[in-house]
Amino acid sequence: MLKDKSSSAILAVSNIDRARCFYSDTLQLDLIDEGMEDVLVFRTDATHLVVYRSDEAGSNRANAVVWGVGGEIETIVAALRAKGVTFEHYPDIGAFVDGAIHKAGDMKMVWFKDPDGNILHLNNM
Repeated sequence: MLKDKSSSAILAVSNIDRARCFYSDTLQLDLIDEGMEDVLVFRTDATHLVVYRSDEAGSNRANAVVWGVGGEIETIVAALRAKGVTFEHYPDIGAFVDGAIHKAGDMKMVWFKDPDGNILHLNNM
């Protein structure tokens, strides 16, 4: 039924202007639609990231969005760190932590939060 339909990630934020700056400037996503009040749509390759204002912003305590960045993970982590992004550490997941990057075999992973505490995840897959 839905296997041939595209999907989008959707995130609640408390301040739409602050979110616009973070997702446009810090993460360098292309803002493609802001026609609806308190809703922003960013392009992320062939998909979209929808950001909307909500009083429930940041209440999710699990991964909200994941990007597979392949072999660019170290470069992206360095660029994000240079923009002031701080990375989360999860020592209990059974991965070796090397700086910001968690390593488990060939898998490399990092987590960081947006200004509302939404957990964003990058991996090398």
